[in-house]
Amino acid sequence: MRIVRGLGAPALFAIVVSTVGASIYFALGLVAGDALGLTPVVFLIAAVFLVITMMTYVEGNSLHPERGGASTLARYAFDELWSFIAGWAILLDYVIVMAIGAFSISHYLAAFWGATDDAWVEIAVAAAAIAFVAWSNVRGLSTDHLWLVTRIGLADLVVSLAVIAIGLALFFDPSLILDSIELGSAPEWGDLAFAAVIATVALTGIEAASGLAGEIRVGRRSLRRFVLVAAAAVLTVYIGISVVALMAVPVVNGGTDLAGPFVEAPVLGIVSAYDPAWLMDTMRYVVGAVGALVLLEAVNVNMLGIARLTYALVTHRQIPSLFGRLHTTYGTPYVSIAIAALVAFCLVLSADLDFLAGMFAFGAMLAFAIAHAAVIVLRFRERDRPSAYRVPLSIRVRGTAVPLPAVVGALAAIAAWVSVVILHEGARYAGGIWMAVGLTLYVIYRKGQGKTLVDRFSIPETALLDVPDQQYQSILVPVFNDPIDDDIVGTAGRLAAEEWEEGEGGPIIEALYVVEIPMSLPLDARVPEERIAEGRRALGRAKAVGEEYENVEVATALVRGRSVGATIVDEARRRGVNAIVLAAERPSRMRGGTLLGGRSQPLDRVLGDVTRYVVEKAPCRVILTAPPAGDEESRTAVGPA
Repeated sequence: MRIVRGLGAPALFAIVVSTVGASIYFALGLVAGDALGLTPVVFLIAAVFLVITMMTYVEGNSLHPERGGASTLARYAFDELWSFIAGWAILLDYVIVMAIGAFSISHYLAAFWGATDDAWVEIAVAAAAIAFVAWSNVRGLSTDHLWLVTRIGLADLVVSLAVIAIGLALFFDPSLILDSIELGSAPEWGDLAFAAVIATVALTGIEAASGLAGEIRVGRRSLRRFVLVAAAAVLTVYIGISVVALMAVPVVNGGTDLAGPFVEAPVLGIVSAYDPAWLMDTMRYVVGAVGALVLLEAVNVNMLGIARLTYALVTHRQIPSLFGRLHTTYGTPYVSIAIAALVAFCLVLSADLDFLAGMFAFGAMLAFAIAHAAVIVLRFRERDRPSAYRVPLSIRVRGTAVPLPAVVGALAAIAAWVSVVILHEGARYAGGIWMAVGLTLYVIYRKGQGKTLVDRFSIPETALLDVPDQQYQSILVPVFNDPIDDDIVGTAGRLAAEEWEEGEGGPIIEALYVVEIPMSLPLDARVPEERIAEGRRALGRAKAVGEEYENVEVATALVRGRSVGATIVDEARRRGVNAIVLAAERPSRMRGGTLLGGRSQPLDRVLGDVTRYVVEKAPCRVILTAPPAGDEESRTAVGPA
């Protein structure tokens, strides 16, 4: 079974490995400063949590291969409010990891030029990195770029293994670690808990990889292989580097230079302890070059995650459409990319890694707790839905297999989030303000749109294109004698009324009812009177509703045609209308039709046949309104086609 079309397992592996590598380059010093001699244990816990979370995301995206990560999982398991909370929390993490990664680049370049440690040079390098990443993402990253990410990730994996092997050969002495541990005092319990959360910073890579769902082609075996290989890489790098680090730069008098002089470039601190000098110099150059590249790509990957997540939030009407506005040439959400770049640069100016790490922990643990809980809930709500991957080690509860790793992950994430709120004042206030502002904007935006906080709505990519304002002097409105016709005509009436200016002729709504004639009959064949009466009722109702709007005139037409979709497009072209407002029928979820034994599975598109035909073939802008499957109260608005 395939998830969907497009990229393969190497793309997933590239993103996960690159972010895991990058997290070591900037998180090791922060973690070692708090965890001291228990740093390897902390990274072991973080690695296990990362593997559990990776399995959760793989199962979730196998069920619903859509961009959005934790936000998407929460949408299907809970509702739009929880989906927004997860998405907004992850946005915070993406921007923070971008800022920390960009800030750290100059410190690894110090292996070549010591002046990069200067504060102004730090800022200049970070600004250049963020600007380059923003420019690259506005232009659009191709799939070829993921192969570059893969090469860099593999090169970093090789370098990390070399650092581990050389370090063990030079410094192997477990007592350097064990003798420094005094439980409860070195490290303190609160610091240990906070360090464990910070060590999970690589989880943003899983979220970013999850954002590629909908474009990944991976079979069952490949998914399992990906999970196993990625898990092995994470465990090896996390544990190996942390062990070598505390042997090369041990804890002395309750502290380590990894959290002091080398806090911004801890891996350089490890290789700086190598002896002889030629080995130290060589490895410093290698680590400096690879570290800078990996950090740059980590910034790139997180910006990609921001672009795809904001797009998902916008298309589900969770944040204003402005943030998802697409570039007319490149088709990328340039507004959200520009805002993210600006916010990341402002965070760089703080130069406070501990504060940024605390904010990261606040958002990450909240989002991952929701993701784990969502997969557990989906096991009950969609127990019969086919999936290319299932989290192993389940127990049966009321006839449903509940994944124990997801349960452990949810409880661990909740406990970690609570500990961050209690123990880290900066994270408590800054993270709380971030979530409060987001929720306030969400409520205001939803209420301003006349929508509930929990129901699902969506708009398509075409509605976000940065195109000149359209005039709606004439609007074609197909009607089907369905209750939703009133909403469709009302939408057209509001659009038309907004276009009227005093002194001009009133806008016209052209209500159209298509009588579909089967191929077995000629087009001028006699039509049953019931069909004609039904059409006239629908058109009469449309005229009454449309002309309730000031200065709007409604013309009606009953038309015969072989195909409803083709007839609508032909009439729109013949009449030269400015837009079509259409009731989108629900898509079928059956291949081949249920009467013919069709097999239930997700379709490649979310629109029904008539809607899809009109959207693809119409000579003008198309605006759709329809209740999505399973939600009679919701409406879907689709913009220009």
